[in-house]
Amino acid sequence: MVQSAPIAPKCCEPKALARPRSSRTFPTLAAGGKSVRRQQLFRTSLVPNPMTLQSMTGFSRSEGALGPCAWYWEARSVNNRGLDVRIRLASGYDALEAKVREEIASRFTRGSVSVGLNVQRAGAQSEVRLNEAALAQVTAAAERVRELTGAAPARIDGLLSIRGVLETVDVIETETETAARHAEMLASLRTTLDGLGLARAAEGQRLHQVVAAQVDEIARLTALVDASPARTVDAIRTRIGALVGKLVETGQGLDPARLHQEAVMIATRADVEEELKRLKAHVEAARDLLAKPQAAGRKLDFLAQEFNREANTLTSKASDNEIAAHGLALKVVIDQMREQVQNIE
Repeated sequence: MVQSAPIAPKCCEPKALARPRSSRTFPTLAAGGKSVRRQQLFRTSLVPNPMTLQSMTGFSRSEGALGPCAWYWEARSVNNRGLDVRIRLASGYDALEAKVREEIASRFTRGSVSVGLNVQRAGAQSEVRLNEAALAQVTAAAERVRELTGAAPARIDGLLSIRGVLETVDVIETETETAARHAEMLASLRTTLDGLGLARAAEGQRLHQVVAAQVDEIARLTALVDASPARTVDAIRTRIGALVGKLVETGQGLDPARLHQEAVMIATRADVEEELKRLKAHVEAARDLLAKPQAAGRKLDFLAQEFNREANTLTSKASDNEIAAHGLALKVVIDQMREQVQNIE
């Protein structure tokens, strides 16, 4: 019997998403204490888009019960370079740890995932048993006393009140009962991990929108630098001519050929064509990653580093205030993007 309530962070839940109906199971007790299932329809908080990124942040909780035993699972995850699994089980349930790790590894590839199991019992697992050997001895003694004294026969309530005739013993659970409870607990765990996946997908949708907008901004700023009037041949010739003119005005004897070579070197160092080409290529690569349903966190992190490297080079080469301003704006957006992709699976 499993009842679940996957929780997605409020800040990352989209405002307008379809909410299809799904079933939720509640435990009830029939006559004899046997557990039966009762289902109720409810609306899930989110249906993830398979084309969006997956975040590493999320939380989920589910509850279950079987007979007098009730439990709940809690699972939470945060960002991490790899998959780090931490498990905290109730005392006596260490046998479930291997299965818990297997279920987590089958769903997630990155993130620090913490899973906890809390178990409670509705009442003590014990029963009253008759010690027939003790009762026989007490009955024989009572009969002998009656023969010797002529007393009235012993009453049943008096016999049962003697210590040792009735015993309270702990119930020993059978292997079948233990296996059934463990199976229900693992089913509840799978519901919890599914809820955690939904929560991570909800956060991933928000991150997808944010990162896509940042990539578009990088493309826009790159296009502005590419179209800058300061990069035209006439503008470059004017700047170099002004520099050469200042040198000539000093009156020093300068070799015209040497001046020409220096002018060519200045123009080459100031050219950002290669950086722009690489920035455009990185933009296309980032958009391809955002369009594919796969774990893209590591690749996006690498692209963010490449973006930063090209933006630094472009800014250092800038010989015009407009291009320098666009380069600084690029660095700001790229730095923001790097912060976001750190949380993508």
